[in-house]
Amino acid sequence: MQGIQMDLISEEKLAEMAPVEKVRFIIDEVRSGKILVLEKGLTPEEEASLIEMTMTLIDPEGFSGIEMESYPSKVDTSIFGKILKKHTVRTRLTVVGPADQLKTLKKDRNMISALLSAHK
Repeated sequence: MQGIQMDLISEEKLAEMAPVEKVRFIIDEVRSGKILVLEKGLTPEEEASLIEMTMTLIDPEGFSGIEMESYPSKVDTSIFGKILKKHTVRTRLTVVGPADQLKTLKKDRNMISALLSAHK
């Protein structure tokens, strides 16, 4: 059977990893051709690190880079956050895949529409 492998990664699995481990895990999985859907998105710092590391690995004959889309982050403005004057940024679902197989068609606050291609 031929196709595209898509892995849905739980928030718990990512929480067990240090930021560097997370970035390395994502790059290794995407380089093997997988599309990842992360239940809890990456922090802005983790996204920057992922992009930076990916740029050093791009090879025209091999790895074409990544395509990544996330829902916009939400700021937690719960009653406890207001009382403590602490606004926690909550990251949301992120989709990551090889740039030559994943293309974002549309993105808004509540939907990411992407085209997956089995052709390299």
